[in-house]
Amino acid sequence: MIAIEGMEFYSYHGCFEEEKIIGTAFKVDLYFKTDTNEAEKTDSLRKTVNYLTVYQVIKKEMEVSSNLLEHIARRILIAVQLEFSQIDWAKVKIQKLNPPLGGKMRSVSVTLETE
Repeated sequence: MIAIEGMEFYSYHGCFEEEKIIGTAFKVDLYFKTDTNEAEKTDSLRKTVNYLTVYQVIKKEMEVSSNLLEHIARRILIAVQLEFSQIDWAKVKIQKLNPPLGGKMRSVSVTLETE
């Protein structure tokens, strides 16, 4: 399994109008499975999934405003699967840091995975 953890974004997601204007911080973790046998043998980036490209796909999805974390998470999974056919399975966790819920809390999060 490959993990890209702690990706940080400042985005404009949420159900409250203020969230779409002011924005907030998010953290994204992506875990995925792909066959790494050829990369292990050849030490060639061409034989595996390029982490930079994965990050760019996620960044692009985080730039599109959504009301719900669930919607963003599903969009990320779909985008990753479309871009990388060699990914067999993926799981994404999105954390909204310091959410405006009327109390002090570090984050709320949603975790989804492919079927």
